[in-house]
Amino acid sequence: MNEANLEQTEHGLAPKGPGWYVVNARDVSWHAAEGRGAYSNLESEPEFEQYGVHLVTLAPGEAMAMYHWEADQEDFLVLAGEPVLVIEGEERPLKRWDFVHCPPEAKHVIVGAGDSQCLVLAMGARDRSVGPDWGGYTVDEAAAKHGASVDEDTTEPKEAYAKVPRRQPTSFREGWLPD
Repeated sequence: MNEANLEQTEHGLAPKGPGWYVVNARDVSWHAAEGRGAYSNLESEPEFEQYGVHLVTLAPGEAMAMYHWEADQEDFLVLAGEPVLVIEGEERPLKRWDFVHCPPEAKHVIVGAGDSQCLVLAMGARDRSVGPDWGGYTVDEAAAKHGASVDEDTTEPKEAYAKVPRRQPTSFREGWLPD
């Protein structure tokens, strides 16, 4: 197996094509929006076929996503901060090193909380979470308290995220990752 090329883009390094690679999270491009946190772009182009992996940084009150479920499992590891998990309509405080496993169809969202930036490693399978049967967004009272619930159930991301700013490509910003 050959090493993949790392190309410098306007917003950071981007792995291109097949192969193995090593890249620092501070050097890759990110996607961010005011009030919505930021996602690292650690994956190659095209995205990994079997699973997705992102570092997600959230300020207090910022939701990782809208409350949703997927046809594949997702897992999360809290690396810093004290976010709140809303899962199956129930709030659960999290702390550093807490691991969250969401089996297929578990409704969930993670929201930044506490006094500082939260950092979460997000991983998810991509076997069934593509195409029209990927999953869906559902109305939830606990998620709504955090601004992370849709107004009506939908399977359309454009509908689910219509009322929040869209994350845009950006370069890494100091404060997103601990030293």
